[in-house]
Amino acid sequence: MSITAGSSERIIDRFAIAILIATAAVVAVTFRDFGLGWDDYTHAQYGDLLLSFYGSGFSNRDALKFVNLYYYGGGFDMAAALLAKVLPFDLFETRRLAGGLFGVIGLFVTWRLTRRIGGALSGLFALLLLASCPHYVGHVFMNPKDGPFAVAVVLMLYGLIRVIDGYPKPTLAANAWFGVGLGLAFGTRIMAVLIAFSAAVAFMLFVAIEIRELGTRPAFNRVGRFLLAIIPGLLIFYVTMGLIWPWAVIDPLNPFRAVSYFSHFFEAPWRELFAGRLILVPDMPRSYVPTLLALKLPEVLLVLGLIGAVGALVAACRRDFAPPRRAILLTIAMTAVLPVAIAVITRPAMYNGIRHFVFLIPPLAILGGLAASYLIDHLARRAKPLAGVAALLIVIGVISPVVDMVRLHPYEYTHYNRIAGGVKGADGRYMLDFWGLSFKQAAQALNAKLEADGIKPPPGRKWKIAVCGPHPPAKIALGPDFDEPLWEPKGADFLMLLGEFYCVRPNAPVLAEVARDGVPYAQVYDIRGRDVTRLLTLPPP
Repeated sequence: MSITAGSSERIIDRFAIAILIATAAVVAVTFRDFGLGWDDYTHAQYGDLLLSFYGSGFSNRDALKFVNLYYYGGGFDMAAALLAKVLPFDLFETRRLAGGLFGVIGLFVTWRLTRRIGGALSGLFALLLLASCPHYVGHVFMNPKDGPFAVAVVLMLYGLIRVIDGYPKPTLAANAWFGVGLGLAFGTRIMAVLIAFSAAVAFMLFVAIEIRELGTRPAFNRVGRFLLAIIPGLLIFYVTMGLIWPWAVIDPLNPFRAVSYFSHFFEAPWRELFAGRLILVPDMPRSYVPTLLALKLPEVLLVLGLIGAVGALVAACRRDFAPPRRAILLTIAMTAVLPVAIAVITRPAMYNGIRHFVFLIPPLAILGGLAASYLIDHLARRAKPLAGVAALLIVIGVISPVVDMVRLHPYEYTHYNRIAGGVKGADGRYMLDFWGLSFKQAAQALNAKLEADGIKPPPGRKWKIAVCGPHPPAKIALGPDFDEPLWEPKGADFLMLLGEFYCVRPNAPVLAEVARDGVPYAQVYDIRGRDVTRLLTLPPP
C-alpha cells in the first residue's frame, strides 16, 4: 500500500510532537540541576518590583528606576515571580523551570513557523537543529535576558510572517500574532529593532515588486490598505510591550533612550579572554562574533544554517517566486545575518561570548531546516539512496551535540564544537563558565565533604569563605553554615574560585572540584592556617 503525501506529513508531524514532549520531559527532570549566575538575584528583585508596581495600582514605581534593568522588559522576571507564588519550588528553582518552559515554547514556534514556510520535513529538521543546540538549551534555562529574548524573536518572526502571508489584508488572528510577537520582542529587549528593520527591508522589496508588476498607484493603494489593516496589531503591540516593560510607555521617548543607552558601553571596561589573549571588551576585534559562532554552534547547524541563508537570499531575488514568499525568506535570512554584519562593521563592546546573540539561533535553525529539506528532496529526485545518506548524516550531526550536552550538563552553554576541540581545546583560549553556574555543584561538594569528615565551624561563628565569582549565587548555594562571601581571602577558611583566568590558584589543598572533560569549572580550597593574600590575578596590560 502506498503512503500518500498527507499521511507522510502526519507521520513526520508525530515525530516532531514526540520530540517536543521529550524536551518538556527533560525540562521537568533537569531544571533543578542548574546553578545561579551573576544576574539571577537582581533579576528576581526586578520581577518582584514589577509585580509591586501593578499590585500597588502603579503607585510603587521602584521598578522604573531599579539599577539599569528598567532599560529591559521584565516579562520573564514577572512570570517567574508569579509562578513562584503557586509552585512548590523555591524562587530560583522556579526561575529555572520557567526558563526551560520558555525554551520549549521557542522550539514549538520554530517548528510551526518552519513548517508553515517549507512543509513538515523542514519543520522537523528545524526543530531538531534547535533542540540539539547546546547554546540555546543552556541559555534558555539560566539566562534571564538573552534566553527569553531568543524565544520572543521567533514569536515576532511568526507574527511578521503571518501578516505578510495575508497581505494586503491579514486576518484578525494574524494581526493578533503580529501584535503579541512584536510586543514581546520589543518588551524584552530593544534589540528587536534589528528584526523590525529586517522586516522593513523585506517589505520594501515586496512593494518594489508590486510596483513593477501592478504599477505605482495600485501598488500604493495595496500598501495603504495593508497599513490600515495592521492598526489593530500595532495597538496590541504597544499594549503588550507596555505590560511587560512599563518604563517604555510612561514616556514615549523612553524606547529611544534605551537605544541610546545600549549604543554605548555603559560599564567600566574589563578584560576577557579571546583567542588566547586578554582584551578589553570595548577593543574586541571584528572577528569576535563570527569566530565564536563558528566555534560554539554545532557543525550541522552552522553548515545548514549558512546554506539556508544563502539559499533564502537567492530565492528572494528570483522573479518566479511569489512576492510574499520572497519577502518571508528575506526577513528570516536578514534576521540571522544582519546583526552579525552590524557587529562586524560597528565593532561595539563585546563580552560574555555570544550570549547577546542567542536570538540568532532560532532563525538559523529555520534556515537550516529549509536547507535540509530542500537538499533531501533534491537528492531524492535523482537517487533515493543519496537522500537517505544525507538524512543519516544530518541525524548524526544532530546526535553529536546532544551527546555533548549530556556530558556537559548542567553547563551546556559552555559547549565548544569539534572545530574548537571541545571545552578542552577552548580552555585557556576562550571563556567557559563565565556565568558561575558551577558554584552550585561546588558548594554541594564542599558541604558533603565537610559533613563526611565531621568538620564543624569554629565555636561561636560560621565558616568564612572568599569567593572569586558571583557572590549571591555562592551564598545561596553554600547555605546557612557560611557567612557572607568575602572578596578578601585574609581570615577566610576556604576559597571558592571559578576556573577563569582572573581567579588565583593558591598552593592549598583542594576540597572540591567541578570539572568537565578534565577542565576545572570551579574549585574550593582549604586555606585554614595558610597565608593567602589575594583572590584575583592581575591581568597583563
